[in-house]
Amino acid sequence: MSAAAPVSEPAARFIGAGAWRHGLGYGLLGLPLAFVALPLYVILPNHYAREFAAPLAALGAVLLGARLIDAVLDPLIGRWCDRLFARSIGAVLSAAAVSAVVLALGLWGLLFPPAEVQAAGMAALLSWAGAVMAVTYTAYSVVSVAHQAWGARLGGNEAQRSRVVAWREALALVGVLVAAVLPGTLGLGVTVSTFAVLLTLGWWAWSRSVRPLDQPSMATSPTAAALPSLSPLRQPLFQKLLAVFVLNGTASAIPATLVLFFVQDRLQASSAQEPAFLAIYFLFAALSIPLWVRAVSRFGLARTWLVGMALAVAVFVWAATLGTGDIVPFLIVCALSGIAVGTDLALPGAMLAGVIGRLGERGQREGAYFGWWSFAAKLNLALAAGLALPLLAWFGYTPGARDAEALWTLTVAYCLLPCVLKLLAGGALYTLVIRPEQRAASPLPASLKVPS
Repeated sequence: MSAAAPVSEPAARFIGAGAWRHGLGYGLLGLPLAFVALPLYVILPNHYAREFAAPLAALGAVLLGARLIDAVLDPLIGRWCDRLFARSIGAVLSAAAVSAVVLALGLWGLLFPPAEVQAAGMAALLSWAGAVMAVTYTAYSVVSVAHQAWGARLGGNEAQRSRVVAWREALALVGVLVAAVLPGTLGLGVTVSTFAVLLTLGWWAWSRSVRPLDQPSMATSPTAAALPSLSPLRQPLFQKLLAVFVLNGTASAIPATLVLFFVQDRLQASSAQEPAFLAIYFLFAALSIPLWVRAVSRFGLARTWLVGMALAVAVFVWAATLGTGDIVPFLIVCALSGIAVGTDLALPGAMLAGVIGRLGERGQREGAYFGWWSFAAKLNLALAAGLALPLLAWFGYTPGARDAEALWTLTVAYCLLPCVLKLLAGGALYTLVIRPEQRAASPLPASLKVPS
């Protein structure tokens, strides 16, 4: 296969004339999926703690349990999606449509528990939340894994793959931006209704977007086709990338879980200012993605991701110095950390698609890989909520705290712990991914070549 072969891939349509139509068609579903992620993973813990006075330790345990159930199911969902793809594109779209309906109903049930459940006491309320969360998260996973696997099946080289993922994640950030503003301005009811409309439009656009090739593409490596079809977790290339993804994802999930507590208690910002912090963060993340994609063409996916990690560490070290009333500095922190997170959104998925292609499994097992990928992402969020919230309570922090020791505990958890994890992720990325690529690209000296 020639070097120009990737031009024939469906992903090539995302570059050049008419690219915006193809990008919007595939990527639009990312908007409502990210829109719902903010209420599910960021607003929900704070909502139950503030509105229903749910104890942090008990709430953290419920969130951990529901998210672990969801995470464990993701690999099975991925394998099921592969079977749906093998059957027909219509089967994939139909399963996603049913799951989308369940997702919308589940979000409503979580944010607006029935009066009977609320009247029955805290145990009943948390049991309701845990059960509905498990169902809602599962429906979310079906739609999300199928959508990501579809994008990976479009193929392409590094630049093309990054464009496919960039369209999905850039529109996802628009969704998060809208979701960050709506709850505080128009209320949760309007938020859920808006989500249902956007989800319908996203599915409709996806059903008419660029479709993967009917037949699996041959791997570019002459040895890839001979590789056995192993479980993703038994593939060394996937293991290395997944290790980086987990470390980095946990570093990002902890601030996402604690940001509203930090804003309300450490900065003591008013509730009217909260949407501005979230909006700035996601706006700059969305604006940064085209710049990061351009950087990929020059530096490659892995090195560009490493730069984003370094930026995130520098920003959160600065955030640890902020205190009461530092509203403007924190807005700058939100902007810079948003730019940094652009790499987390646009690049790892493109790297995974490349790994699948190198292993010769494109067009066959994307669902299996993205199922485990989604499992790792959910595990990050589960650990962030299930460990960070109880640990905060253990060390004396409660929502509304104003004493110095409790606020310092919150600062360490929100700012410094993520920095440690980001540094570990950066070290793993360099050691496990970048250095092996450098060795593979460097020709052996003549004295070390093996005689033929």
